[in-house]
Amino acid sequence: MAPPGAALFSGPGWRALAIAEADLPALQAFFEANPAYCEIIAGGPPAADEAREEWGARPPEDWPWTARHLLRIVDDAGAMTGVVDVVTDLLAPGVHHVGLFIVATARHGDGTARALLEALVAWARRDGARWLRLNVAEANPRAARFWAREGFVPVRTREGVAVGRLVHRMHTMVRPLDGGTLAEYLALVPRDRPEGA
Repeated sequence: MAPPGAALFSGPGWRALAIAEADLPALQAFFEANPAYCEIIAGGPPAADEAREEWGARPPEDWPWTARHLLRIVDDAGAMTGVVDVVTDLLAPGVHHVGLFIVATARHGDGTARALLEALVAWARRDGARWLRLNVAEANPRAARFWAREGFVPVRTREGVAVGRLVHRMHTMVRPLDGGTLAEYLALVPRDRPEGA
């Protein structure tokens, strides 16, 4: 994990900084000011301890992984404009998993998300990633359209994924970063093979 406060990547007018425990009040305030993600995914506003829960989240115990980076996106004035969570080498070496990717509601549609993703992709490549992986709920079609436009393709759908008060149909999506094929990815990560494959 990057040292608290370290910048993993940046773009014009913003930086992605590793969140420290001291940043949790600001992260909680961000979740509360931008509740749409929690409302869509968990069925209600952010919990009172949403930031601390996110801070302590880890992949399942039996899943291999190398590091988890919980990042706050801050502009030059120090305002938080987004939050990103990336787990490196999840399930297999070279697979970086994007767990959270939330841009402030006021920034939706202005190109911020795409610029942030481009910087994340460049960093992931430097960090040795060959694929980016994520899960998107069918209940979040706007996010699904964004990921599809950015080159992510669905590889598996899982039914009955419970999050908060809701149960989702969840699509795992993958984007090759170095010309690798989906067949190569699925050979590396059998868990993501389509049902019956």
